[in-house]
Amino acid sequence: MMNSEFVLELISVFHTGPVEPGSCVQKLVGNVPTGVILKDVSLEVHGGELMAVLGSKGSGKRALLEVISRRAQGPTRGQILLNHVPMSLRLFQDSCGYVTHKTQLLEGLTAKQTLEYAAKLSLSSKIGSSLRANRVRQVLADLALSQVANRSVDLLTPSEYRRLVIGVQLIKDPLVLLLDEPAWGLDPLNTYFVISILSNHAKKYNRIILVTMEKPRSDIMPFLDRVSYLCLGDVVYTGSTRLMIDYFRSIGFPCPELENPLMYYLCLSTVDRRSRERFIDSNNQIAALVEKFKLEGGPYRKYSGPPPDMDHSEHKVPLSAYGRPSVFSAMTAIFGRSFTMMSPCSYMGIQQLFFRLLMLPAFFFLLWNFYWEIEDYQRSFQSRGGLIFNCVAGTAYLATAATSKTFAQHRTRYYHEAREGLYRGPLFITTYNLFSLPVSYINVMAASAIVFFGLGLGDTAVQGPDWMGWLIFGSVLWAVWAFVEQQTVALMMVVKSSYSAAAASIALTTFYLLVASATLRSLVGLPDWLYYLSHVIVYRYVAAVLHEQTFLDKLPNLPVNATAVCPDNNAEYGCRYRNGTYYLLERYHFPQNGLDLGRQDLDLWSNFGLSFAFFGGMLTLNLILYLVPLPAFIKSKFRD
Repeated sequence: MMNSEFVLELISVFHTGPVEPGSCVQKLVGNVPTGVILKDVSLEVHGGELMAVLGSKGSGKRALLEVISRRAQGPTRGQILLNHVPMSLRLFQDSCGYVTHKTQLLEGLTAKQTLEYAAKLSLSSKIGSSLRANRVRQVLADLALSQVANRSVDLLTPSEYRRLVIGVQLIKDPLVLLLDEPAWGLDPLNTYFVISILSNHAKKYNRIILVTMEKPRSDIMPFLDRVSYLCLGDVVYTGSTRLMIDYFRSIGFPCPELENPLMYYLCLSTVDRRSRERFIDSNNQIAALVEKFKLEGGPYRKYSGPPPDMDHSEHKVPLSAYGRPSVFSAMTAIFGRSFTMMSPCSYMGIQQLFFRLLMLPAFFFLLWNFYWEIEDYQRSFQSRGGLIFNCVAGTAYLATAATSKTFAQHRTRYYHEAREGLYRGPLFITTYNLFSLPVSYINVMAASAIVFFGLGLGDTAVQGPDWMGWLIFGSVLWAVWAFVEQQTVALMMVVKSSYSAAAASIALTTFYLLVASATLRSLVGLPDWLYYLSHVIVYRYVAAVLHEQTFLDKLPNLPVNATAVCPDNNAEYGCRYRNGTYYLLERYHFPQNGLDLGRQDLDLWSNFGLSFAFFGGMLTLNLILYLVPLPAFIKSKFRD
């Protein structure tokens, strides 16, 4: 009989952690009420075994998985050994896997693409592309997903989706796989299917699998090699499933006929809270069961060896032993995955394309349709000012909408993968920007061309279309888009709801526009404190560039009618502005005809550069934010 090569051991593990959710202030100051969650937990699992950790809500099942994975908040005492080596966070990330209760996959990918990119992010390039491809095909086959390999993730059934989530962890061939409620929300047939697949994987590859379950069915009992019952952090029983019934019968609790033994002994290990008297009685009974197992449970913990027919021929050495991919390989994988998500072959891909490449041009087309009759007459000054404001505001608001809609999936997936140690925040945000910024630049430049050339903003009588003017016009609008995108990304780092983050970003943008756009209100009339406040707002410089480009020394001496011209500003003929420069004098401070009030607002290239400086500053801030560790309670809401 072959001996097991791998063993996971917990020896007298105690863990203290938060026992109440706590308020936001309590979480920030680290004053959340804590208590003992796990009490003297000792168990062992060997290669080729599937163990179920059973218990009611609050029994400590999830805390046990968090302690094993070295993710638990709070102090832990005792030993956790993998092959007699103390379990560290790095060891767990390298050799183990954890499937959380709720895991969000990227919906723009197919099942096969999801596993392919998981392999690129978790397996070393030393393995080779052919072995990675074989591994993807093998996992698809083992999880019965080959028939839906090319189906989009958002079209999978709950059972298929759950199996794919498991496959993302299995792709790296972990020695130990932890699963928190893998069958939650599945019907009995699919629960049986998932547990049977996990049992087959453990025996086929000689791996260790732990699952938590709250409502186990009797039909999965043959697949469970070991079972552990927890109640309020205490171990009521842990050991062989085959010997469980014998143990409880020996201490006076035989399982009645036609009863589900797993549920019967789970109820026996659960505190009855229906009344104070029942709580006391059941709590005393469970305390006696815990002490009884400590005294007599030793023989049931022993490892009896694998069945004679167990085959350990496949994958004795885990693929994770080859190391991790390089930083460049990880960046390439994340970049390629983002690009693949824009494929029009799926609904989510079409949605990504619309928000990233079509929404803003569609809005600018509406602007062109609304302003297409704009002419070089006196009445067009206000219309052109309104056009500039709509271009700036529309770009800002639509950047918020596009970012909140498209970034959420990437953000949440990052929090899962970063916890697995696949890559860190700066690499993620840098790669995302390398993908997103060029796409958004193409988007904004195409949209700005509709207005700039469609309305003749760049036409000159001698030279024709002003291509340089279009580059300035579009680029400065892209600075707005990029700034707002980074602003929204920063908010979504701590705000889970896309709608809440978008609402906050829109509120900030609205305030900025009201103060500094120089279209809704003139900078000339602002009080000093508000005028100088506008210097720290990007829209002040963007609007200044667009206003100067559109009006300075342009639209001169335009006729009101066939017989009247404007000899001077505010002349008797009803002309409010003699030319575009006079219009700017009402909006901005700058030297003109000897008039200098000590404020210089219009300098095309300075304002152009400062527009991009704000974007660069926000980009740098995001890099810093993704480098600084966040409080655990913020990260946990994206993972659980």
